[in-house]
Amino acid sequence: MQIGQDKVVKLHYVLRNDAGEIIDKSEADEPLAYIHGAGNIIPGLEEALIGKSVGDKLTVAVPAEKAYGPSDPELIQAVPRRAFEGTEVKPGMRFHAETEDGPRSVVVTRVQGDMVTIDGNHPLAGQNLNFEVEITEIREANAEELEHGHVHGPGGHAHGDDEEFDEEDFDDEEEGGAGHAH
Repeated sequence: MQIGQDKVVKLHYVLRNDAGEIIDKSEADEPLAYIHGAGNIIPGLEEALIGKSVGDKLTVAVPAEKAYGPSDPELIQAVPRRAFEGTEVKPGMRFHAETEDGPRSVVVTRVQGDMVTIDGNHPLAGQNLNFEVEITEIREANAEELEHGHVHGPGGHAHGDDEEFDEEDFDDEEEGGAGHAH
């Protein structure tokens, strides 16, 4: 079976930046699981995986434009320190901000006097991403997975009472890799 639309794919990966530093990787016993064509992973990686089979190993260089896009200067802004309601704000801290487009994760990049500079770009925006990938499993997605837009079961999403939806392993609060293209 080959990777194509509506296939559940499990893969191991190592993600590096252009300097060769490891940004993220799958755990040895926990491959990344996604539905091909459902927008679960960045477009450049998804395109490169079309037609691949179990056991295939490949290296994929994804330009920023096909990953998390360029860094948007409009998402970098200075806000008054009082907006953080007494929190001792330091560079590197992450917050959720309400924006016109809904909630957005932001990181504090600078604190100077009464002003705090925040950046709402994805941590990997503007960066080329380099993947080493090994395909470990391919199967048809079931109707429920297609309806929900994500994989269920091992390596995927669970719908238990104690679990909260976690937009894959690579979004929002963590710097890292193959996650959703937003």
